[in-house]
Amino acid sequence: MSQIEVKRKNEIEESGDHKTWVEAITSKISELENKEGFSVPKNYSVANAVKSAYYKLITAKTKDKQPVLKVCDKKSIVNALMDMAIQGLSPAKNQCYFIPYGKELQLQRSYFGTVAAVKRMSNVENVYATIVYEDDKFKFGINPETGIYEILEHEQSLENIDINKIKGAYAVVVTSDDSPNYVEIMSIAQIKQAWGQGMMNGNSKAHQNFTDQMAKKTVINRACKMFVNTSDDSDLLVESFNNTTENEYKEYDEDQEVKEEIKEAPKKTIKFEQKPKENKLIKEVQKQSDNKQPSLEDVPF
Repeated sequence: MSQIEVKRKNEIEESGDHKTWVEAITSKISELENKEGFSVPKNYSVANAVKSAYYKLITAKTKDKQPVLKVCDKKSIVNALMDMAIQGLSPAKNQCYFIPYGKELQLQRSYFGTVAAVKRMSNVENVYATIVYEDDKFKFGINPETGIYEILEHEQSLENIDINKIKGAYAVVVTSDDSPNYVEIMSIAQIKQAWGQGMMNGNSKAHQNFTDQMAKKTVINRACKMFVNTSDDSDLLVESFNNTTENEYKEYDEDQEVKEEIKEAPKKTIKFEQKPKENKLIKEVQKQSDNKQPSLEDVPF
């Protein structure tokens, strides 16, 4: 953190402006917990996450160098913060990003965020993706009883690793119960077809320079989407997960996101590619409490 950022953070702490944000969003999450039977992760602090989001948003600028909090409408800001909290994501850990699209603020997950969100599912132990290169010894099958892919063999040598020789990728959602692991496999042709659905059509610097990371991101997106939407977990969590996934079709500086993720973990960068739709959670978010706790109308943006 630069000296300017540290100074700004200290000024925010002294002003106390972030407290209204924290109290308002925390209050709404508590309402959802009481009404929907929803619960945040045990080790997750909504207050800390909102506070971290505030620090990032207060200095964030649009492509036109305008303050995000003055350009984006309040409804979309609240919506993004709620999706963040419901999924248990932490901006401080680079699990999510706030991206402005005109007057709308969208939440997008990083690789870390996707893994964290999916691991919140009741029977998920881990999530990972692996690249298959030319000359790898790779063999898979299909379980005739479940119809789920099974990785039978995968041997890889250092000499095989080359982003210009990628044959495909697979992602595995490791379950913690007796149910089989969920496996998704995609050929490089399928992966590139998915990239073609995005605004950059797979031609960004990220796709060209970090092809393996973008391929992992695509296959994990497909695996997690299928697994999440067939789970028995909270509808609020599933809807929030889908809302954030679908934001990935928006046009934004994806190269910047990849740079941030690779700086943290070079082998764990993922991109989602889904079409946006209206977030239904805002209907619940905009309901006003009857008590005297701070409401979202009090949030200073």
